[in-house]
Amino acid sequence: MVALRPLAPLPAHAAVAVLSPASFANDDRVTRGLAHLRTLGFAPALTDNAQTRGPLFFAGTPEQRLADLHNAFASGNAHIVAALRGGYGSNYLLDGLDLDLIAAHPKPFFAYSDLTALQLHLLDRIGLPAFHGPMVAADFALSDGVHMPSFQAALAGKPYAVGPAEGLRTLRPGAARGTLYGGCLSIITATLGTPWEPDLTGKLLFLEDVGAKPYQIDRMLWQLRAAGKLRDIRGIVFGAMMDCSSPGAPTSLLDDVILRFFRDDAFPIAIGLRSGHVARSNVTLTLGCEAALDLTAAPQLEFLETAVRS
Repeated sequence: MVALRPLAPLPAHAAVAVLSPASFANDDRVTRGLAHLRTLGFAPALTDNAQTRGPLFFAGTPEQRLADLHNAFASGNAHIVAALRGGYGSNYLLDGLDLDLIAAHPKPFFAYSDLTALQLHLLDRIGLPAFHGPMVAADFALSDGVHMPSFQAALAGKPYAVGPAEGLRTLRPGAARGTLYGGCLSIITATLGTPWEPDLTGKLLFLEDVGAKPYQIDRMLWQLRAAGKLRDIRGIVFGAMMDCSSPGAPTSLLDDVILRFFRDDAFPIAIGLRSGHVARSNVTLTLGCEAALDLTAAPQLEFLETAVRS
């Protein structure tokens, strides 16, 4: 990972380029998400192909989606880039990314889920901070879909912290600090063996997913370890892990799976942080920034640096 590229402060009523790098979104959710952004003082505008439906489950061809992404970063009329939703398909954009263009016009890029590989590749190659947080149709379309304190602090360049109120709870106590890094576990695992596999070594890791049974979580963690990706991890924060349970199994099964898998490691482990696939109040995490995880008392994840700087 190259050095983090600090982002310039945003103007009032910042313009938001809204795009669909993967799957298309429900029109009603798009309308509601855009309206919510406007009530917050932003000026959102859909990119040319943002509401394209097809082929298949994609929001346009790879060429259309890639053009929207490049135009969103290059445009002098956009200050923030935000995805409508995840779904599937942003992997087809990876080999066509114009890294020089994006590096010349760095902006906050809000996404999660399928877009994890895209965000981490931009972070690794050009140091673009990854805003792992609410998407327009997925979260802003809901009345309680966005955790406003972290969203506003991340964009304002103010240090912030999250804790039990944001779902964070301790699995194994301890304290650690390092570069916060990660995203959707299944997407990270899917990049292994490709030119876009991320380097998790030495990171303070954030991992989240949805609808994966505990044995599948164990299998993906095993694959990361077998691929040499879990060396010198400083600590791990798991997300809300929504619907990551097995019918009829104890509610503690996933906790038990995680603690057993990392039983020979000494780093602190937390779970439950509502960022990414969540039912409400999606927390913004600025991946690529230095952070501290303190699980010695009330659990807390604190950002020690900001992505947006004066």
